Amino acid sequence: MTPVYLSLGSNIDRYRHISAALDALADEFGELDISTVYESESVGFEGSHFLNLVVGVHSALDIAELSARLKQIEDDNERNREGPKFSPRTLDIDILLYGDFVGVEAGAELPRDEITKNAFVLQPLAELVPQLSHPTLRKTFAELWQDYDKSRQHLWPIDFIWRDMALPASY
Repeated sequence: MTPVYLSLGSNIDRYRHISAALDALADEFGELDISTVYESESVGFEGSHFLNLVVGVHSALDIAELSARLKQIEDDNERNREGPKFSPRTLDIDILLYGDFVGVEAGAELPRDEITKNAFVLQPLAELVPQLSHPTLRKTFAELWQDYDKSRQHLWPIDFIWRDMALPASY
């Protein structure tokens, strides 16, 4: 089983889609490690605020199978793939890390570049696995978050209840 970290985001019917994604991930992978849920401003376009979080799972799926399964969960949540890259989303699930894999597989470049570019990815990842090292930068996620220019993006933690449980949580 490979440890995998996923970034989840939604800015359309946010609570419903994030909850549905967590349900689907729990059904697929069992136990989830879940960060705090953060609200953040849209990046790259004018739009409603996003809810973002990071989820850790253990998977026996290879990267291609995992990517296909995550796309299916997005599609099950009415994901529109016709719009521009930076646009509102019902649900976006990205593979951030797949074990120590470095490279491109099934169209996914890993580790995902957004880890060090977006506070809404790096902060919850650093919270969830602060001592884990980035596979290419050889710094822990806590160190990367400490060094991040926090004035670039604004995000704030929110209260989020999933399956009668306040997040963050291990489920």
